[in-house]
Amino acid sequence: MFRPLFVFIGTRYTRAKRRNHFVSFISLTSMIGLALGVIVMIVVLSVMNGFDHEMRTRVLGMVPHATIESGEPISDWQDLAAKVKQNPQVTAVAPFTQMQGLLTNNGKVSKVLLNAIDPALERQVSIIDKFMLQGKLDDLAPGSFGIVIGDKAAAKLGAAIGDKLTFVAPEVTVTPAGMFPRMKRFTVVGIFHVGAGEIDGYLGVTNLQDLAKLHRWKPDQVQGIRLKFDDLFQAPRTAWNIAQQLGEDHFYARDWTRTHGNLYQAIRMEKAMIGLLLLLIVAVAAFNIISTLVMVVNDKKGDIAILRTLGATPGSIMAIFMVQGTVIGVVGTLIGAVVGIFAALNVSAAISVLEGLIGHKFLNADVYFIDYLPSQVQSQDVLMVCAAALVLSFLATLYPAWRAARTQPAEALRYE
Repeated sequence: MFRPLFVFIGTRYTRAKRRNHFVSFISLTSMIGLALGVIVMIVVLSVMNGFDHEMRTRVLGMVPHATIESGEPISDWQDLAAKVKQNPQVTAVAPFTQMQGLLTNNGKVSKVLLNAIDPALERQVSIIDKFMLQGKLDDLAPGSFGIVIGDKAAAKLGAAIGDKLTFVAPEVTVTPAGMFPRMKRFTVVGIFHVGAGEIDGYLGVTNLQDLAKLHRWKPDQVQGIRLKFDDLFQAPRTAWNIAQQLGEDHFYARDWTRTHGNLYQAIRMEKAMIGLLLLLIVAVAAFNIISTLVMVVNDKKGDIAILRTLGATPGSIMAIFMVQGTVIGVVGTLIGAVVGIFAALNVSAAISVLEGLIGHKFLNADVYFIDYLPSQVQSQDVLMVCAAALVLSFLATLYPAWRAARTQPAEALRYE
């Protein structure tokens, strides 16, 4: 008889009006605290997922997954690319040449990494073409000495489409009159915005043949080839194997872990550590159910004694209070999950509105690798948070329910 009733009684205790209103208040705060813990955990994990996603798609979409280079200019890069493409994990190959230096315009100076490309092949290994604000990569015609720069670099130099920028190379030319820095005028033909401050303010893109002339190489010579992999996490090992298989000592491999690996690992580690810390917050909120149920047990000793005299077993009494605590956990978790998912889906827009209202950027692209707050809700994280909250809530009911089951009817009714 009592087995079907313990669920009804447990849920009724959760919502019943008690003589001790403080107990009702504690029960409500336990539910709210659990919901807030779930909300915060879902939002923070979604933001960390957003940073992870932006790192992989934007920053690692711009920098090479890996490169095969040589200490000397490579003339037969097409044959080298054909050999590299034989590896099934390589999805695309493109030639490149790089040179560091300074860009100047009307007395303004900015450092730059010139990346010379073949516009037709670059689209296969880079996402830069998707983030062009003005102009296009096809405007980088051979011999035109055109350059595409980021919007931060353009703002710093005060440059616009059609302006002439002077590139100062870190090399000197020896003449009878002395040594002079090697300089070349480039015309701005495009401006891009990726959203990563390091790239938008530091990278410049030009044509392969133009930079080859600046290096004093032949027009078809390049520094190396850029590789794109189906799985970027396989890049370090695969690139090394490819360099070894080429069978020539002057080829060597570089991969993205050397330039951005520490940042990516930091993001992954921060997500794990923050998730653990927030789980402790959820645990504190869940174990508030212990104090709630202990007070309920004290408040309901007379009812427990009556049920025991009517034939209720200790197991039934224990189940009643376990149901009550579990109901608090389930309701708090569900509310937290719904509100948390809604908040995580809208946190980026909310932060943008808040930044506009106060006139302050929370994420500075000069400090962080992006200038906005990303968020990406992942179902496995939501399920993990909800499962952890429910398990902790259930565990929190065991001790109070055990105490309730040990209540002796005669002793409890003596003071009623």
